[in-house]
Amino acid sequence: MLKLIRKSLPIALTLAAVAAGQSATFPQNHPADFSFRGIDGPAVTSESLHGQVAVLAFGASWLPLTRTQMEGLKKLADEYANRGVAVYWISTESDSQKSKNFASDEQLRALGQKYKLTVLRDPDGVVSKKLGVDQLPSIVLLDKQGNISGAPIGGMDPEGSLVGQLAPRLDKLL
Repeated sequence: MLKLIRKSLPIALTLAAVAAGQSATFPQNHPADFSFRGIDGPAVTSESLHGQVAVLAFGASWLPLTRTQMEGLKKLADEYANRGVAVYWISTESDSQKSKNFASDEQLRALGQKYKLTVLRDPDGVVSKKLGVDQLPSIVLLDKQGNISGAPIGGMDPEGSLVGQLAPRLDKLL
């Protein structure tokens, strides 16, 4: 038994060091630098959000949780509307008709109008990956200085309250 522990210990320590190195490289608490194309307006950039807390919700229109995510974002936007919080839903779907992961601006516009949310595009998830998003749906919070606040919030409890989940973090940023 002792031999097994001795042989396993270096492997375990190596895996722990690799995991620690990956978490240490996550781009949190530093200025975010991005530009998202607006479906019905100008691009939204990291510079344009300075002075506001921003909720950047990443998803795809084909995901079953999109409806739940957008309903929660609408409630969040309504609750924090007068408190300096900007809420955006960002499609990571391709804008190339040749792609299997294609969604047209018209499809995304209709989705945004249904939930009364501003929809932005991050074709093929290039910016979302840069911000540390590794699953959909996910949410990235930015503080008033444009810094990423904590790790992205990945996944979603379809029965949970998005407002309840994000309120403690948002209130600290305000």
